[in-house]
Amino acid sequence: MTGEFANANVSPPKTPLQGKALYEQILSSGGKAVLRRMLDAYGFSTQKELGDLLGIAPGTISTWIRRDFFPGDVVVTCALDTGVSLAWLATGKGTPRQHESAPSAPDDDAIRLIPRYVLKTGKLQSAGEWKVDAQFIPQGVHTPQLVEGSAACWLVDTDVTSISNGRWLLDIDGKNDIYDVALLPGRRMQVDGGGLQFQCGVDEVTPCGVVVLTMTPSL
Repeated sequence: MTGEFANANVSPPKTPLQGKALYEQILSSGGKAVLRRMLDAYGFSTQKELGDLLGIAPGTISTWIRRDFFPGDVVVTCALDTGVSLAWLATGKGTPRQHESAPSAPDDDAIRLIPRYVLKTGKLQSAGEWKVDAQFIPQGVHTPQLVEGSAACWLVDTDVTSISNGRWLLDIDGKNDIYDVALLPGRRMQVDGGGLQFQCGVDEVTPCGVVVLTMTPSL
C-alpha cells in the first residue's frame, strides 16, 4: 500500500444521512469530485496513474467525468486498498482518516484541515494537510484544496469543474498548472498562465477546479 492514507481505519463512520437522502448524496458526488478524492487517497496527481493501477481505460474515466457517474465498484476498491473512510470517498463529508475525529469542541469548530499539494513540473505532489481557520474558506466552497506554487498559493474548489471565465487548475495533456481562462465563441477559450498564452477548444483541457483565492507573499 503506497497511498498517503495507508494507515487509516476503514471502518465506516456514522453519517447524519440515511436511506434515500444518503443515496441521493452519493449519486450527486460522482464524476470529477469522486475521482479527485480517489486520486487524493492514492496520492496520485493524474487520472492516468489511477487507470494504470486498476487497469481502467482512459475513456472509461473520461465517461465518469462527462456523465457525473459514480463508479461504486472502484470507490469500494479504493477504500479497501488505501484504508481511507468509505463515507468520505463516497460523499466528500467527514475526514479521510478515521483516527482524525471531526471537529466537535467549540475551539475546533473554527479549524479545518484541507488537502495540501505542491505544484512541481506539472505534477501535484501531496504535502499533507493545511490547518486553516474555517472563516478563511469562502462560503459555498465544499471541497477545497491548497495548491502551492513557486510564487503563490491557490485555494481551489475541486467540486467546480464546469469551465467558465476565471482562474483555474487545469490538466493539459497530463500536466497541471494554474491558468486564467476567458471563454470565446465556438466553444473555444483563451488560456493565459505560466508565461504562455494560447487558444484552444474547451474540450481540449480538463478542469480540475476553480481558484477561489490567490495568496502571494508581500515580501
